[in-house]
Amino acid sequence: MKKILCVILCFQIGIICSQEENRDQIINEANQFIATGNKVLIKDGNFPKAEGEYRKAIAKNPVNPTAKYNLANAYYNSEKYDEATHRYTEAAKVASAKSEKHKAFHNQGNTYMEQKKYKEAVEAYKNALRNNPKDDETRYNLALAKKMLEQQQQQNDQNKDKDQNKDQKEDNKDQKEGDDKEDKKGDDGDKEKEKGEDQKDKEGDKGEDKKDEGDKEKDDKGEPKDEEKDKGKDQKEQEGEPKDQQQQQQQVQGKLSPEQVKSLLEAMNNQEKKVQDKINAKKAQGSKVKTDKDW
Repeated sequence: MKKILCVILCFQIGIICSQEENRDQIINEANQFIATGNKVLIKDGNFPKAEGEYRKAIAKNPVNPTAKYNLANAYYNSEKYDEATHRYTEAAKVASAKSEKHKAFHNQGNTYMEQKKYKEAVEAYKNALRNNPKDDETRYNLALAKKMLEQQQQQNDQNKDKDQNKDQKEDNKDQKEGDDKEDKKGDDGDKEKEKGEDQKDKEGDKGEDKKDEGDKEKDDKGEPKDEEKDKGKDQKEQEGEPKDQQQQQQQVQGKLSPEQVKSLLEAMNNQEKKVQDKINAKKAQGSKVKTDKDW
């Protein structure tokens, strides 16, 4: 029984020793990749090759903060700030020492400053100071980040006010243009109305002219005018010839017998005598007597 326990114990110790050797080998291989990356980056400036070496180290030993930190620095120097920020965050997570965390957060703050993300930079520098409160460089960068953030906020507020004023001016301009269009539309409507009334008046005058012309044509083609009728009537009265006497004269102009001529002359004499009597009677009275109206 004791022999079996000793065998099991020795087997476990062997496994542990093997794991330790394997672990040390992994760490050594990862460190070798890191060293190669540093060498080609610093000596030759070959970023693509250095990036490849750092990635190999991370794949070999994912908990190695140095490989991730150095890869983040390589991205930062190549101005690949988004990738650098991501790798600094990973390095800070796997780092166990405060000094390593401090460096990762400090450089992450620098990356945010390059991107003008001052709010994020302030938080990164604060995290760095939590791990190393005595670092004056980090403290200075924090103060600078705060100042830049304040200026950025003021600039944003000014730009916001400018945009609001611009929008207000545009709204006022649109309102003014709309009012001008309405006024112009109203003026055009009044002009159209006046034009229509003028046209209506012209048409009415034209109609009256046509009516007058029609009346004139009717007078020319129809019966004589009242003035002409009155003129004819006055002419007959001036002649002093009654209608019956005219008919008698017309008959005289024809072929009449002596007896008819004698009778006609007597009738004319009698008529003239009656007229003369009436004239004498009026002269004797001195004024005209008003007669009754006929029924």
